[in-house]
Amino acid sequence: MSAAQASTAPPIAVRSPRARRPSTFTVLRLELRKLRSQKRTYLGLGIAVLLPLIFVLAQLLRGHPSHAGGFIFFAHITESGLATPVLILFWASPFFLPLIASLVAGDVVANEDGNGTLKTILTRSVDRSQVIAAKAMTAVLYAAAGAFTMAAVATLAGVASWGFHPVITFSGTIVSAPKGLLLVVAAYAVYLIPLATVASIGVMLSTLTRNSAAAVVGALAFTLLLALVKLIPGLEGAGPYLLFTQFQAWQGLLASPTDWAPILHSLWVCALYAGPALIAAYLIFLRRDVAGG
Repeated sequence: MSAAQASTAPPIAVRSPRARRPSTFTVLRLELRKLRSQKRTYLGLGIAVLLPLIFVLAQLLRGHPSHAGGFIFFAHITESGLATPVLILFWASPFFLPLIASLVAGDVVANEDGNGTLKTILTRSVDRSQVIAAKAMTAVLYAAAGAFTMAAVATLAGVASWGFHPVITFSGTIVSAPKGLLLVVAAYAVYLIPLATVASIGVMLSTLTRNSAAAVVGALAFTLLLALVKLIPGLEGAGPYLLFTQFQAWQGLLASPTDWAPILHSLWVCALYAGPALIAAYLIFLRRDVAGG
């Protein structure tokens, strides 16, 4: 090519790194794809499936309703299958569902550290804030999937065993089966507020410790140990502000009329836990040195 031709040739378009950067939604899809290939994903979902089945089988073998703890739904379990998902939520909310959420939340960043793949991810045209945001969303979505899987299995098993009938509320009133089903879905949705908070704490610990086991145990232990605070003389008044207490906020939906106070209280109390945890995870991740792999 002559100098004259070179001078008249159109310039080659060079795309900036920012123009080639995928969206956060694309990064989220990649994170969810990775989640499908991990064994602990199915371990948590397996727990969500097995627990309701074991519970229903135990009640069928019992042959008569229980009055354990004075919880009204135990006494009415054989009258409607819709009592089963409520009982499962009451039983699993303090420990089993937080455990399921922690399994992925505590591993979502630490696993990348352990495998040495963070360096590969961050040397691509992906912003660090996109990566940590996608990982946090993945942890919350998995927690929601675990909770609603448990709800679905408990509802199907309960209805198959005792029928789709009107169900009682905490106030002693009877609601129709369709309304009862909507209340069950709403109760699990409200429970996602503190459950997402546990996942947020797990993401923070996963980022901080770089150790999956420590992060999983730490997220679960944090919520359980805080429950002991109100047992300390002089700290009884701290109960309403503990994360553990928020696990029961969903019960306000099953009162007649609906008691919104514990739900609204749970929203801002959980924000006080989840907000700092996510900010800390973000700041730690931004400063993460991945030069070593």
